[in-house]
Amino acid sequence: MGTILTNAPAEPVGTVAYATADGLLGSVWLLVAIPLLSAAVLLLLGRRADRWGHWLGVAAIGAAFVLGLTYFLQLRGLENKSVELSLWDFITVGDLRVDFGLLFDPLAAVFVLLITGVGFLIHLYAVEYMAHDAGRRRFFAYFNLFVAAMLLLVLGNNYVMLYFGWEGVGLASYLLISFWYERPSAATAGKKAFLMNRVGDAGLAIGIFIMFASLGTTQYDEVFNGVGSLTATTVLVLGLLLLLGATGKSGQFPLQAWLPDAMEGPTPVSALIHAATMVTAGVYLIARSNPIFSANSTLQLVVVSVGALTLLIGCIIGAAKDDIKRVLAWSTVSQIGYMFLGVGLGGGAYALAIVHLLAHGFFKANMFLGAGSVMHGMNDQVDIRRFGGLSKYMKVTWITFMTGWLAIIGIPPLSGFFSKEPIIVAAFEREDWTAWLFGGAALLGAGLTAFYMTRLFVLTFHGPKRWTEDIGHPHESPKLMTIPLILLAVGSVGAGWLLSTSVPDWLTATAGLGAAEGEHHAVLSHTVITILSILVTVLGAGLAWFLFRGGTATAPQPAGVLVTAARRNLYTDAVNEAIFEKPGIFLTRALVYLDNRGIDGLVNGLAAGIGGGSGRLRRLQTGFVRSYATSILTGALLVLAAFLAVEAGWLA
Repeated sequence: MGTILTNAPAEPVGTVAYATADGLLGSVWLLVAIPLLSAAVLLLLGRRADRWGHWLGVAAIGAAFVLGLTYFLQLRGLENKSVELSLWDFITVGDLRVDFGLLFDPLAAVFVLLITGVGFLIHLYAVEYMAHDAGRRRFFAYFNLFVAAMLLLVLGNNYVMLYFGWEGVGLASYLLISFWYERPSAATAGKKAFLMNRVGDAGLAIGIFIMFASLGTTQYDEVFNGVGSLTATTVLVLGLLLLLGATGKSGQFPLQAWLPDAMEGPTPVSALIHAATMVTAGVYLIARSNPIFSANSTLQLVVVSVGALTLLIGCIIGAAKDDIKRVLAWSTVSQIGYMFLGVGLGGGAYALAIVHLLAHGFFKANMFLGAGSVMHGMNDQVDIRRFGGLSKYMKVTWITFMTGWLAIIGIPPLSGFFSKEPIIVAAFEREDWTAWLFGGAALLGAGLTAFYMTRLFVLTFHGPKRWTEDIGHPHESPKLMTIPLILLAVGSVGAGWLLSTSVPDWLTATAGLGAAEGEHHAVLSHTVITILSILVTVLGAGLAWFLFRGGTATAPQPAGVLVTAARRNLYTDAVNEAIFEKPGIFLTRALVYLDNRGIDGLVNGLAAGIGGGSGRLRRLQTGFVRSYATSILTGALLVLAAFLAVEAGWLA
């Protein structure tokens, strides 16, 4: 099916050397092909697949997970831990040669396991969650397409293949966010996500153009080997363009506004986007491009700044939201901010960010599916102010959600502590005053995360009953929904320690990931930072428990400046409207007016003039000889009068 390259030396630009395909790893392409084929079958068969299509969708992702795990075990046995598969020449124009090829290395392998493993549990959950939806077969087709596109994104061996999957993820997210398109809010959210991502995608596309213009290639190894020959300005511009693409897909400042609105889609979509696919793409892009980002300290500073700012934005806004899914959405914005902080710090912190990404996949999928379980038992109610006391009625959902809550706030020994706390320590290891700035932001974010996530947990599951009778009687979800919750809860408990002790060493085989850059001395000792992290977490959680243990008002209350701003997303939507939307609307209306009154007016006026003139001239054609004779006589007299006037000097 193709050729495979293992441990080959870097070749000059424009030449590629491949060894003969050998072994099971030569079929890595099946990871993309199986869910893609399943999506095609479900879409092409249409209603004929309604009865069984959802199970085909689940089986496709299950098969991809089994294959991914098998390939992972195979990869461990290779000395260089890297397999590159060339399928065919995708683009060959002049000096541009783009391979349709795949790269299966330690970084790609961990993403494959996350996408297919967590993705499988979300697919299984969705079978029951979408059971009463008439479009369930179509939903699973889009779901499989989403996974296939994300797998192509992380498995591509060059930036064009990455971009191919990147756009596929964007398309699938649009189809799924606006799945219930008959709802205006869902249609608007899908369009918002699509358009905001186009901004980031344009940056990524221009960055790829610069790669080819500067280096003559888009292959990963050739680009990274050529970074040293680029000027500092070129590296900075290239990195900023890649960062723009990453902020779009991962919902980071300044392109974060679409991500919370994406909650208008079905809850399994929210879980897949936030835990295993779309929002992790930006972190993957920066981690994969680590030789570019590590080559420019200014570029790294920008990435760290984006991460620190975004994690605080997510925390502050999340503390003021009352929609259970939107609170979780803003928590994703914040947690991805921690990952951006990690990849921006460089060196060994790249691996720390990936560890947090993997652990986050477990507890965020756990909590999103838990939120869906709550909605299932509460007649689709989403306002946490109208919940309360659900721990008595939804025991499994309560316990599993509790593990996710404790994990995300970083309570030891759950996964979030082992994945997030090392990033905070790494932030304090910067060599200048920025250690206090970024380390302090990460530490403050830990306290705020504990506060707003405890608020969510307490208002949902504890305190007095606050729901109205029209909600009905809360009840636990079916086993097909609770079994994935239990499995994800297990991952939320133990994944952090397991990942933190194995993934950094595993990623050392990928250039630049997991490798330390020398000795670093934090401005505070590791022990002090750990104690402070736990202390601010306990204080944040304790304060929220104290404030909300008795419930909260079910109607909006007057609030101070900060809370009001947080409720309005820190006015980021207002800024976007003022800077981009309203000028765009004004320009559009001006152009429509110019087109209607100017261009169309000129054309229509000319046509009307010619039509009116011809109508008037037509009246002279009477068909009567006397009329024509009178006209000739009048004309002759006018000509004679003109000659006489000239002769007399009147017209001189």
